[in-house]
Amino acid sequence: MIKISEIINYKFIAKLIMIPICVLSSACATDVTTKTDYSDFRAASPHSILVLPALNNTGAVEAPEFFLSTVSQPFAQRGYYVFPANMVKSLLEENGLSDPALIYSADATRLDRLFNCDVALYLSIEKWESKYMVLATSTNVSFTYELRSCKTGEKLWTKKEEMSYVPQASNSGNAIVDLVAQVAASAIEKAAPNYLPLAKQVNALAATTKGTGLPAGPYLSELYGNDLEDFPVLP
Repeated sequence: MIKISEIINYKFIAKLIMIPICVLSSACATDVTTKTDYSDFRAASPHSILVLPALNNTGAVEAPEFFLSTVSQPFAQRGYYVFPANMVKSLLEENGLSDPALIYSADATRLDRLFNCDVALYLSIEKWESKYMVLATSTNVSFTYELRSCKTGEKLWTKKEEMSYVPQASNSGNAIVDLVAQVAASAIEKAAPNYLPLAKQVNALAATTKGTGLPAGPYLSELYGNDLEDFPVLP
């Protein structure tokens, strides 16, 4: 049997126990102090959302595909028709728009001609990383969202969300055992960061947060047009 003393030095543990460790909760969100003006959004009255492939401003080549798979559901749950992602990707590629950079620089009205869409959701991945810290691994994501009218190209809504997750081992009451368990949990997270649950939470926050998310859409009939207090038209 491997002894704990062979895994980690006791003197080092004693010093580390005295160091407070700051953990960023995956359930935390920034408090909203001001509300967004939804005048232009409500005037456009979108019924459908075209989710575009994401711009990747990180070094993680796999990020766009994984991220895109998490986006549609929370926006559909807000009461909008969301075009099927695979169909959108295929049709864009057939029309010479396989590169997100080309799509984002193209006239938004071209998307309307292709899809007859109301608004297009432009996405940018700003952070998709896992960093090892002392006794912990922090998995971090950051995304920007922008809705533009497919009819006019007008920007109707923007949002930026970010979140971090630090895995925590269970508390057994034994400081040495807990510390070793924490090191193991951090090593596992570093080796295989679990980005998808984090991305899903961030997308849900972006779509549903009162005052900064999306107003209820036409397919959420019980709330549609009745949430002006949360998503106001400001003077």
